[in-house]
Order: sequence, then structure tokens, then C-alpha cells
Amino acid sequence: MLSRQLGKNGSTISALGLGCMGMSDYYGPADRKESIATIHAALDAGINLLDTGDFYGMGHNELLLHEALAGRRREDVFIAVKFGALRSPDGNFIGFDGRPEAVKTSLAYTLKRLGTDYIDLYQPARLDPKVPIEETIGAISEMVKAGYVRQIGLSEVGANVIRRAHGIHPISWLQIEYSLLSRSIEDDILPTVRELDIAVTAYGVLSRGLLSGHWSKERSEQAQDFRGHLPRFSGENLDRNLLLVEALRLIAQERSATVAQVAIAWVLSRGNDIVPLIGARRCDRLNEALGALELHLSKDDLARIEAAVPLNAVAGDRYDPGQMAMLDSEKR
Repeated sequence: MLSRQLGKNGSTISALGLGCMGMSDYYGPADRKESIATIHAALDAGINLLDTGDFYGMGHNELLLHEALAGRRREDVFIAVKFGALRSPDGNFIGFDGRPEAVKTSLAYTLKRLGTDYIDLYQPARLDPKVPIEETIGAISEMVKAGYVRQIGLSEVGANVIRRAHGIHPISWLQIEYSLLSRSIEDDILPTVRELDIAVTAYGVLSRGLLSGHWSKERSEQAQDFRGHLPRFSGENLDRNLLLVEALRLIAQERSATVAQVAIAWVLSRGNDIVPLIGARRCDRLNEALGALELHLSKDDLARIEAAVPLNAVAGDRYDPGQMAMLDSEKR
């Protein structure tokens, strides 16, 4: 397993992380035993970064990790947790809470559900527009001093907020969507985090399945999960996006690789400060993703990939209008 370092003096983590969200939420029912087997397989393969959120399945994901990590040495696992998303009993998002008292309360419940004394990295899932980021990060900083949190991260925020937060306490990483189909961070956000020596954990590297090579128009019509509400999976947008996937498939076949492996390898190629999060829910999908580590893309490969999937070629936003409005990272 390749490794990445968070900043000059930060923790060393695996070059791929396992995003555990889909095991509890958003992508339809998941098999508990298969989920736990996938977590174990990831750890055995050398992946030590497990990414979760306290609102994934309303605490279900943290409890699942607690069960999966039973008997494992705590120091062998790097657990990253997002917090702050508010949801109603029917699962709808109803806002975000970044108040200092909410930070500490959320952390207390997370520690209990995970069965651990500390969280390796704690981060607000989104920016609370009603609470200055300085107050939110200041509260997490207090938890760092108290020993409950080791490092602080951010998620889906823009360059200005990154600088303000970093001025309160060193930020170890920014978690944000980054893939061949989502490259807006390259304009301002990526240069900013590199200036400040902040790593990037990239989620959505397969664009929620679009770049997996396994998606089709028929499957989209049958999907019963949240992708049915995403613009990139709808109507003419989907038709155009699947054409990009087929262009990428030709390159993958020439390299005896899969579309997913090429998409993941492309993100890995963007720098040693970028860690792709793999949202595998099954061992076979995890094994496929791990194959990206063996796929070394040449300059010619990269040029052909970007010609097949040109910058800004994707059709449709990555979220619906309501969700897009909540992303500080998308504000211009």
C-alpha cells in the first residue's frame, strides 16, 4: 500500500481511503456482513483510513465501524468523522449546526458509538452560514487540547474559509469532491491548500458510479437511491455523460484495466497530497479499486484520458440546486 503524509509533520495514511457512507445510507440497502467483510479486507490490504459521518444512517455507520473494528488495534486505524448535518426522521437534510456546543455534543455521541477515546480527524460536513468558521474550528481545537481529537479537517469549503480556519488551528486536510468529472477545485481551492500545506481527501472519484464502468441508462431508470435526484444521472445529461465513460473505456481496455481503475489512477496522479476515498460496499468492488494502485499512467496516458474526458465536459451539476446552494466550495 502506498502512503501519504498529512502536511510536513502530520499523520501517515494510506494512499487510498475507504469511504463507508454507502454501507449505511444513500445507495440503497447494504448487506451488513458484506460491509464488515469489506472493511476487514481494506484493513488487511493496508488501507488504514476509514471515513465516516455521524449522520450516515443516523449513527448506523459509526456503530457498524465499532463492530467491524472489534479486536483490532486502535492505533492501526485512522478514523475520520464528519459532523454537523441536521436530518429529520424521514432522512431529509434540514440544515447544518456548527455551534461550539453542537460540536462538543456531536463528538460525545460519536466517541460513544465508535467505542473509542479519540477521533483521528474531526471535520464539519459543511459550512454553517450562521456560525463563523472561527467558532466551529475553535471548539474542535479545544477538543484537540483535551485529547478527544487528534487533527482537524474541513469539507466542501472555499479558499477564503480555508484560510480563516487555518488561522485558528492547523487544518490537516480538505475533503471535497474531485474526479475527472468534477475539477472545479483546480481553479482556486487546490492552489490554496497547497500553499498552506493541507492535503486533500477526494470523494466522488467515480462520480457516484458514473465512472465505475458499471452504470447504464437502464440501471439509472431502475435506481431507487438518491442518484435519481442528481442532474448528472437524468435524461440527456446521462446520455452525454455515458458517452464520456465509453471514451474512457477504450483507454482502459488498452491498458488491460477497468474504467474505475483508470478514474482512480487519474486522481492518484494529481499529486502526493491527494488521497482518493473509495466508496466500496463489497469486496469485489474494493479489489477492483485496489488495482488502481498498480496502474501507472504515463504522460501520454494522462493526455489521452483528458482528451477523452475534457475539462468541463460533464453534463449537469453534481447535486440538485438545493444541495449546491449549501456548498461554500461552489460559491464564486
